[in-house]
Amino acid sequence: MPSVSAVPPSTPVSRDSVVVALRAAGCVFAEDEAGMILAAARTPAEAAAMVERRVAGLPLELVVGWAEFRGLRITVAPGVFVPRRRTEFLVEQALRRASGAAVVVDLCCGSGAVGAALAAGLGGVELHAADIDPAAVRCARDNVAAAGGRVHQGDLFEALPVALRGRVGILAANVPYVPSDEIGLLPQEARGHEPLVALDGGTDGLDVLRRVAAGAPDWLAPGGCVLVETSRHQAPAAVEAFERNGLTTDLAVSEELYAHVVVGVRP
Repeated sequence: MPSVSAVPPSTPVSRDSVVVALRAAGCVFAEDEAGMILAAARTPAEAAAMVERRVAGLPLELVVGWAEFRGLRITVAPGVFVPRRRTEFLVEQALRRASGAAVVVDLCCGSGAVGAALAAGLGGVELHAADIDPAAVRCARDNVAAAGGRVHQGDLFEALPVALRGRVGILAANVPYVPSDEIGLLPQEARGHEPLVALDGGTDGLDVLRRVAAGAPDWLAPGGCVLVETSRHQAPAAVEAFERNGLTTDLAVSEELYAHVVVGVRP
């Protein structure tokens, strides 16, 4: 029986053959992935090429060109951070705590998934997203367009229009928080296919988080909140960084998603 990659362009690619190829490559959810690949492929040749890329280790989301995030289909592209399911918890916390927000900022936006999800949940907001990486900015523009969002390129708050200062109701910042010396411990899909700038948080993983905590109060509206994802062992230091900058701070935890979100509110 020929391998999937050897199937002639005119020959239908069977679901069974795709599942076998993915299982052999170590894909845990081979059946689900096979369904997504076959649904995304326009031709047998394209399906075979997609399977080959997945078997070679390319993340499934980059193979099919999108990731699901809170029911939205988020476009992703090579070199752009793929949104994680655990980050849906950050969105849930923002919607619960600031349901009346009129201005939303998605900082370190990557694909723009968080901003798009917040806009979908709130409806009718003024949405801004920002990232230092040009590839992320291009990708985010596609994903926030339906909400009328604007995407800016630059380093954290330097990217934002000055007119937003003091007006932001929700500032979501999915900052990089992996300590530099732990990057090599990440799964190959992350360290081999996602940008280092979206992963590396410095010596203790909190360099960017501290900068966000320091800058956020000037940009938040009274009662506005800033939310940042972190890890369990980093959470106490992250909370301290928020408190040090005058924010009323809380730590939200989802054991199911293994998600830890620090929430700071401007008094």
